[in-house]
Amino acid sequence: MKKYQLCAIGNALVDMEFKVEESFLDACEIDKGIMTLVEEQRQDELVAALEGHPGKWACGGSAANTVIAAAQFGATCFYSCKLAADETGDFYLRDLHEAGVSSNADNGRGAGKTGKCLVMVTPDAERTMNTYLGISEGFSVAELDAQVIAASEYLYIEGYLVTSPSGRAAAIEAKRLAEAAGVKTALTFSDPAMVQFFKDGLAEMVGDGVDLLFCNEAEALAWTGCTDLEAAFQALQPIAKSFAITLGAKGAILFDGETIHRVAPHAITAVDSNGAGDMFAGAFLYSLSRGDSVPDAGRLASLSSAKIVQSFGPRLLKEQHAEILAEVFSTQPATVTVI
Repeated sequence: MKKYQLCAIGNALVDMEFKVEESFLDACEIDKGIMTLVEEQRQDELVAALEGHPGKWACGGSAANTVIAAAQFGATCFYSCKLAADETGDFYLRDLHEAGVSSNADNGRGAGKTGKCLVMVTPDAERTMNTYLGISEGFSVAELDAQVIAASEYLYIEGYLVTSPSGRAAAIEAKRLAEAAGVKTALTFSDPAMVQFFKDGLAEMVGDGVDLLFCNEAEALAWTGCTDLEAAFQALQPIAKSFAITLGAKGAILFDGETIHRVAPHAITAVDSNGAGDMFAGAFLYSLSRGDSVPDAGRLASLSSAKIVQSFGPRLLKEQHAEILAEVFSTQPATVTVI
């Protein structure tokens, strides 16, 4: 049994989430539904414009949300990131500890400003992000802990790291360290914009392939250049031994290396899609790390992501994780079919 079930690396960002109308995005000329990197001044202007809107703060970033989800289910987790020694960094590390996640930041933080992600959620539950990376833009191999990686079941790599040269180099090195230690590697494409604008860099991070890939339908089609999922499935196999493609309201499709499994969706009313993909990955990895089958991991991940989009914010309450586990593993696996 490894010390950690999951070690993740990514951009440490305090998520500032607000409910907005479509008209706000239009008035501020914000591209809907994707992550856009912005300067701090631009982000501050938008936050000021949102005064009075319902909001919520939490330590986040894509990989952080995933590792926190896994920890809340009961996994032992570690998060490698870069935080500044400022008030925002204090909040981030405190929130991370309360979620049960250890971090390299426990051993010191640098000078600068901790990154923040402004998440705007429209009435259709779509999330739009404007991100100021701050000190996390300098995430590098210096933040990696080779001993922690070697002591983990899985290494999880956030695709957003591709936007920073040092972050991309760190992802490549972390993957090398994991493979040398016999640790399984998992990677998420993170966002359609990452595939659209940084595909060459992502290809460097993928290298000769990963054990597990997470992506949504738009990312799978954009990466492969295919027009249908069946063709995309074939095209993804050379870079991933297994993968999970989330399909939103249509559920998900999984490939375990031999068999394709379709996970049925849950009939819900979505309120906020922020964190749905991160939760799916966290639940999926937790389930695999304790020895569950890919279909069972898919069932847990599907229900978990369905639960999270029904409330505002990227997290579930801690007690909800135990309830989800009980619901999934006390019923027959009727929500997964083999294709």
